[in-house]
Amino acid sequence: MKTHQSKNICLAPLKNKRIAILGYGSQGRAQALNLRDSGCKVVVGLRPKSFSFQKAKKEGIKALPIEQALEGSDLVCFLHPDEFQASVYKEYVQAILKKGMTLVFAHGFNITFQKIIPPKFIDVILVAPKGPGPTLRKAYLEKKGLPFLMAIHQDMSGEAKKLSLAFAKAAGCQNAPIFETTFPEETWTDLFGEQTVLCGGVVELMKAAFETLVKAGLSPEAAYFECFHELKFIVDLLHQGGISGMEKVISRTAHYGGMTRGASLIDQRVRKKLEKIFLEVKSGKFTKEWLCENQKGLPVYQKLSSQNLNHPIEVIGRRVRRLMGYERSS
Repeated sequence: MKTHQSKNICLAPLKNKRIAILGYGSQGRAQALNLRDSGCKVVVGLRPKSFSFQKAKKEGIKALPIEQALEGSDLVCFLHPDEFQASVYKEYVQAILKKGMTLVFAHGFNITFQKIIPPKFIDVILVAPKGPGPTLRKAYLEKKGLPFLMAIHQDMSGEAKKLSLAFAKAAGCQNAPIFETTFPEETWTDLFGEQTVLCGGVVELMKAAFETLVKAGLSPEAAYFECFHELKFIVDLLHQGGISGMEKVISRTAHYGGMTRGASLIDQRVRKKLEKIFLEVKSGKFTKEWLCENQKGLPVYQKLSSQNLNHPIEVIGRRVRRLMGYERSS
């Protein structure tokens, strides 16, 4: 994967460009603020009655109704949720596109699965920070930055790559590297990683391990600390030094136990399930399921979310976190 160092990147491709950001949630807010602080001309397109509209104004960001934000804009950035992007594109964006404009995505979902099919006369790029919005903003303010992925779907102008790199630097890359990828690769890896490790596998593993200890008669507090609380410290070690970095810090008992039991836990059956999940992502099966779920009013989403909220590990976790000062009593 080809990489670029942000210190060698010039922001000139963004000079005098009007950047319209659609959405002011986690990513929209962070990137709007970072771009503004990098000297870019930024406007956010939102529904006037939304909470985000007033929040953006209070934070010094020019907030306008979507139609007005798009007027005269050179770059249109889709930073609202994946499931809403296609409808917003059809209702507001499609009719105003003209030669010289660029569509910017932070996730390749709608382009990869052809929920948005842009005309051939514009540039279409992907500029994706590898971290959530609050982390991106914090890293920018600390002058550290986060690594970014970039990809080009259409390069009508011949300048899409330079624009992508400049956008990444201004949006929060700063002193971190930028990695070239493709829209499908970013989309498939992102969805797969979320489902199997980051938001799916880890949570279910913690819950199952917690349940096992409590079922064996051990206190939920002790189970919470071992199966949930201490995960952050291990992840920090992995993040900073990889597997070898973690192994240098943990005890030999933990190292040996992890190597001998971890491999038996993630056995061939689990690996087959991972392959199945990836095929569902790549084929678009998951995308179809998720969009259908939204059309139905999110019944499965809400049911599963409620189950997680009321799971014993969350009940005891809220108590422990309040005692440690992480959460306030409601």
